Amino acid sequence: MNIWIINQYAGSPHYGMNYRSYYLGEAFVQEGHKVTLFASSFSHLFKHLPKIKSIFTDEKIDGIDYVWVKTPSYKNSKSIKRIYNMLVFMLKLFFFNIFKRERPDIIIISSLSLFPVLNALFWSKLLRVPFIFEVRDIWPLTLIELGGVSPSHPLVKVLAWIERLGYKKASKVVSVLPNAKEHMLSKGLLEEKFFYIPNGVNLQEVEDATPLSSEISTLIPEDKFIVGYVGTIGIANAMQYLLDTAKIVQKHNKIHFVIVGEGGEKEQLKTFAQTHHLHNVTFIDAIAKREVQSMLKHFDLCYIGWHKKEIYRFGVSANKLFDYMYSAKPILHSISVEKDLVSEAQCGVSVPAEDTLAIADAIVTMSKKPLTERQVLGNNGKNYVIQHHSYYSLSQQYLKLIKDTTLKH
Repeated sequence: MNIWIINQYAGSPHYGMNYRSYYLGEAFVQEGHKVTLFASSFSHLFKHLPKIKSIFTDEKIDGIDYVWVKTPSYKNSKSIKRIYNMLVFMLKLFFFNIFKRERPDIIIISSLSLFPVLNALFWSKLLRVPFIFEVRDIWPLTLIELGGVSPSHPLVKVLAWIERLGYKKASKVVSVLPNAKEHMLSKGLLEEKFFYIPNGVNLQEVEDATPLSSEISTLIPEDKFIVGYVGTIGIANAMQYLLDTAKIVQKHNKIHFVIVGEGGEKEQLKTFAQTHHLHNVTFIDAIAKREVQSMLKHFDLCYIGWHKKEIYRFGVSANKLFDYMYSAKPILHSISVEKDLVSEAQCGVSVPAEDTLAIADAIVTMSKKPLTERQVLGNNGKNYVIQHHSYYSLSQQYLKLIKDTTLKH
């Protein structure tokens, strides 16, 4: 089959996050299918930017045909220019000559930007092919509940209209969030259109991890109980609570925090650590995707946290969580939901979101556990992610859905 994917923030292990479309596309190619991926030339999550020659620049990455759409840069995830970037991406795609390419069998539009839903709908009508609407973040609800944007804001109203349009016109709707169906049904989605296909790990990549450079590895303290975080340092990641926890547990000399990554909140957190003389916190710049497992080997406890917001009632599917699980290290998950993946897989401990005392208590308790007990938790996570969340198995689910959709169209 010939599969087109529109994902404005799609990256690759070379350029940086987001990886989902890359991993699925790579798996589709390995199964003999042709994949074209339309993505923005600029993302605040990229470590390196692609070299752009014109409005549309072709590049083949691991068998996937990338089409980079030239878009303007912006400072960070909260920048108003980011919305302008999204609009430019959508508008330029309308000028892409789809008839110069081999006709696709299906089009997949992957959020979080909802504007390209309009491109997918337009292309699907012109080419007479079905399209799948993949939802990775529920917009505009995320803007309202996490960003504090008013429900009556014109941008929210436009995005809400596009969201409903996507649910109505798409042949199928895929969500990475296990409990999103309730929300989508309330916005007009037909129940039989909903499919849950979560994020996961590329087993070959994590097995063939690249060693850390000596410059990076020497930054990690030795003979300490390392509480580590690897990933984006943004608003949604609720990292301030981990810094507050570091302040609380300073008297425990053996506990040290290592935060790896980049993001809009990083400088603010570094300033906080300096102001409060948090000598038990080390910040490390973002590392390559293939180095993540090598970094996680240095951790004794992996941390991931969220805000105490209603938006998480739909569940979470963070890539870092699956990386943590594969590392066979216990996980501390700070989240306020009835059921979460760490609890389900029995691979660590879950505490309420934004509860620094509970986070601190869990860290101290885990640091006192025998290594054998921590290894049991870690191995539970690794076994679970291999069984349920390899990108190969997820791609097989996706391909079955694509085949069923094209046959019925």
